[in-house]
Amino acid sequence: MRFDPSEHETKNIYKLLSGSVVPRPIAWVSTLSDSGVHNLAPFSFFTVASRQPPMLCISIGPGVGARKGTVKDTLENIRTSKEFVINISSTPLGNEMQKTSENLASEVDEFEEAGLTPISSEKIRPMRVEEAPIHMECKLHQIVELGSDHLLIGEMVLYHIQEDYYMEEYKVNFEKLRPLGRLAASFSESRDFFSLPKEDLK
Repeated sequence: MRFDPSEHETKNIYKLLSGSVVPRPIAWVSTLSDSGVHNLAPFSFFTVASRQPPMLCISIGPGVGARKGTVKDTLENIRTSKEFVINISSTPLGNEMQKTSENLASEVDEFEEAGLTPISSEKIRPMRVEEAPIHMECKLHQIVELGSDHLLIGEMVLYHIQEDYYMEEYKVNFEKLRPLGRLAASFSESRDFFSLPKEDLK
């Protein structure tokens, strides 16, 4: 089978992409509005962009549903403040993370809405999610407009990890972290870790 994007609706090609590029890690992004409202939202178009200096990138699409035709609060906040935190969620926080993905009004504090605890960052103003095991404080490096979406590249200026998730030699304990990922419209939890080559893959 073959699919030419020019011959199909955007939403259908998106389904193929989001069902093929899997599992995708999730950036749980916290920002601060000009009026001081704390914002928190998850984005699964997310990865590392640079080793030195350490940079991360997230892609933010246009508003959907009731917010169709608008710019998402996360994008607007980062445009103005040029700062954000990428929190990493573990599976036990999945319901709270999903709550923050809802189309809420700009004046709503998603920390409060999801019952989460905001804690101060050290180098930037947006708050971190205390319950999340990992936080990465970022300063905006660049915004690249790509079609309908915006690619945000941020330099990580400070990394936080809860002590019981940290292993020696700068390693993260994946079994403890229980990484939460995205599979199209579904979610996945990574539990089975192994090295390659592996004899019994089939």
